[in-house]
Amino acid sequence: QVQLVESGGGLVQAGDSLRLSCVASGRTFSSYAVGWFRQAPGKAREFVGVISGNARTTFYSDSVKGRFTISRDNSKNTVYLQMNSLKPEDTAVYYCAAGIAISARRSEYDYWGQGTQVTVSS
Repeated sequence: QVQLVESGGGLVQAGDSLRLSCVASGRTFSSYAVGWFRQAPGKAREFVGVISGNARTTFYSDSVKGRFTISRDNSKNTVYLQMNSLKPEDTAVYYCAAGIAISARRSEYDYWGQGTQVTVSS
């Protein structure tokens, strides 16, 4: 069992940066890939990016590639989502999720956090 808790959301202006954290419980955290997803009001939850358990592999959606970076510190059971050059369209609730596969599919993830709100004003 893995429990995930996101933090770091807030209200920022367009062009600003923000770093989200996802802290996990469980001793086998390094075995899991961790994905970040987001959900804007009235829209489906969408894939943002994912990092493998050993941090060697990452990939991102086209909408955030080059602006967002995912990293992890397994000694702290923490995954980070660094978001730069934020745009109003990045406004959403951001979720982290853990699963065995490195995937963009929501169905591949077994554990989810409760989400943290990110609001980007223009």
